[in-house]
Amino acid sequence: MTTVRREAFGRMPPEEGGGEVEKFVLQSDSVRVEILSFGCIITTLETKDKDGRFSDIVLGFDTLEGYTKKHPFFGAVVGRVANRIANGRFKLDGKEYQLFLNNGPNSLHGGAKGFDKVLWSPQVLPNGVRFFRLSPDGEESYPGDLKVWVTYTLSGRELAINYQAQTSKTTPISLTNHAYFNLAGQGSRDVYDHEISIAADSYLPVDDTKIPTGEVAAVQGTGFDLRQPVELGKHLQKFQLDGFDHNFCLHQGQDRRLVARVFHPPTGRTMEVHTTQPGIQFYTGNNLDGSLKGKGAATYPKHSAFCLETQSWPDAVNKPHFPNVLLHPGEEYNHTTWLVFNTA
Repeated sequence: MTTVRREAFGRMPPEEGGGEVEKFVLQSDSVRVEILSFGCIITTLETKDKDGRFSDIVLGFDTLEGYTKKHPFFGAVVGRVANRIANGRFKLDGKEYQLFLNNGPNSLHGGAKGFDKVLWSPQVLPNGVRFFRLSPDGEESYPGDLKVWVTYTLSGRELAINYQAQTSKTTPISLTNHAYFNLAGQGSRDVYDHEISIAADSYLPVDDTKIPTGEVAAVQGTGFDLRQPVELGKHLQKFQLDGFDHNFCLHQGQDRRLVARVFHPPTGRTMEVHTTQPGIQFYTGNNLDGSLKGKGAATYPKHSAFCLETQSWPDAVNKPHFPNVLLHPGEEYNHTTWLVFNTA
């Protein structure tokens, strides 16, 4: 049985239109999640440890102000296109589009004001909440009026996130949620004692600006082979990696499949990621530097969280051999990701 509660969370600054931001609290016996109508942001996600104690396992802020200022996309839905587009440029039907560059020479997570920085219209469901917005033609230089629905539903130990979209003109689209997890509890020092596995035979090598080179490389015999669980800290040391910020290539198909599992032995918490998406970006919080004051005055140093962002492959709009990211009029974009929380 899931209960859904809505409450006021704050008001947008006047220069941002001043709209009211609401918080939606979804609660089952084993999971409690709080989501904002601003950016569809997951602000809190509490799950039980092996002793039945609840802890909040996502990074974020106590107040709306934290989320309206610059931050690394904590908990937000990012789009129109998650991840990076090389030089912020792509060609479509003979026309070149130039996007805002907000990540070195590239465009990241939708540009200057992506889906993470806008108010969505909420609708309460029996076991969740659905958010809607119309991204107008030309917003952040993307073509087409894009109608987008993001639906969060909670049943027992499982949080489902469904993304749907329809467009008036052909446009690239790739939506994901950018929650930062630490199964020891948010504010814990690092995620080195987490054990992770990702069901991927290949990954995308990147250049020094984190754009895929175009090669689809086998994980076999490399530090990117996470098909069997590895303890993260020891694994980074063994392969002398500074961390992960890479797309892992998943088996193609529209069916739900288990793609990643994280286990935290001290608390017994496990998190499984199931999805219909073709890729998953594994990111180990390499750019966190302790400068942000998070919930309960926690600071978030490097490697104090991980992200598992289910999505299309980065820069796919410029790489025809990558899975297609174009949505055409009359079609529907429809993907779901399920997060399943347990204790071992």
